Amino acid sequence: MLGERLKLARKRAGLSLRDLAHRLDDQVTAQAIGKYERGEMMPSSTVLIALSKTLGLPLGYFMSPMQAKLDGIEFRQKAGTTATDRARVEAEVLEHVERYLMIEDILGLDSASWNNPLAQRQRIEDPGACEALANQIRGLWALGTDPIPNMTQLLEQHGIKVLLLSLPEGVDGLTCLVRRPGKEAVPCIVVNQQRTLERRRLTLAHEFGHRFIDPESAYSPEKAANRFAGAFLMPAVHLQEEIGKHRHALGYREIVQLKRIYRVSAASMLLRLSHLGILSQAALVHAFQTVAKDWRKVEPEQLELPELRGQEETPSRFERLCYRALAEDLISLPKAAELLQKRTNEIEVALNGPGRNNASCH
Repeated sequence: MLGERLKLARKRAGLSLRDLAHRLDDQVTAQAIGKYERGEMMPSSTVLIALSKTLGLPLGYFMSPMQAKLDGIEFRQKAGTTATDRARVEAEVLEHVERYLMIEDILGLDSASWNNPLAQRQRIEDPGACEALANQIRGLWALGTDPIPNMTQLLEQHGIKVLLLSLPEGVDGLTCLVRRPGKEAVPCIVVNQQRTLERRRLTLAHEFGHRFIDPESAYSPEKAANRFAGAFLMPAVHLQEEIGKHRHALGYREIVQLKRIYRVSAASMLLRLSHLGILSQAALVHAFQTVAKDWRKVEPEQLELPELRGQEETPSRFERLCYRALAEDLISLPKAAELLQKRTNEIEVALNGPGRNNASCH
């Protein structure tokens, strides 16, 4: 129990055994910490307190049982990431998910089920199957053909855990399953908060697509997930109604307006129009050689201001559940602060409103 918690906390901090020993001013050796993690030794109370302070976690964290496990972790991009980077990300994801599952348990919510519209993953043979799959999911979730205003909220409403974290530069996002003994696995999608809102939405749709695509499909699962994401966020019928079935070219302002309607990147919009045959391959190449020359690197007229990066379409369900439990006296103020990783005075203001820290909303 303590060993697993200690190993998780160390990885989350991005520290090796030797690094952690050094942070502890060599009170204990790296070998001793390794034995703590393997359950071969127990730290003294003095060492445990030092570990708690060094790793920035309460003592109770190290003593609570650890039930959640991550399975089937798939980084969207592994290029440029080290094994240490991936270990740190996985540890941070598990720590966030554990807090999420804890508040659901406190509220008596069924965290082990999500609204999975399909009984099994689909084998994808060609791009047309990706289009059909996206339309099928939209139909089963009664989404119609309109653009999706908030992709994060949609996934949370259907039981998928969505986390917005600071990931290594080479990683857009990842998907995994959260498993607990005797319960159904829950899907979790993590996106890089450093990315633009346009890219975060596409990553969410891409990782969502992986939940339904058989990894043994004849058509590349990565290409299939990309095609699914485009079809899910930019339905063909709606696009054709907006701009017509065949176009020789589009101007800058029209493309920017379209990206704002569907809340996607301008480059992905052009690719989507090409996939649907609305724009010819020649017109697509011309666009990327002229008006869209830099769009793969620099997003034109971003939906979210750069200085507010990561503040739009953010996961909100976990925070809302914490305040619900606090308002119902199911958790204490310190516990809420621990779960939300905020100061108690911030929690009080959020609960009671500005200038009413001592008031009661019950």
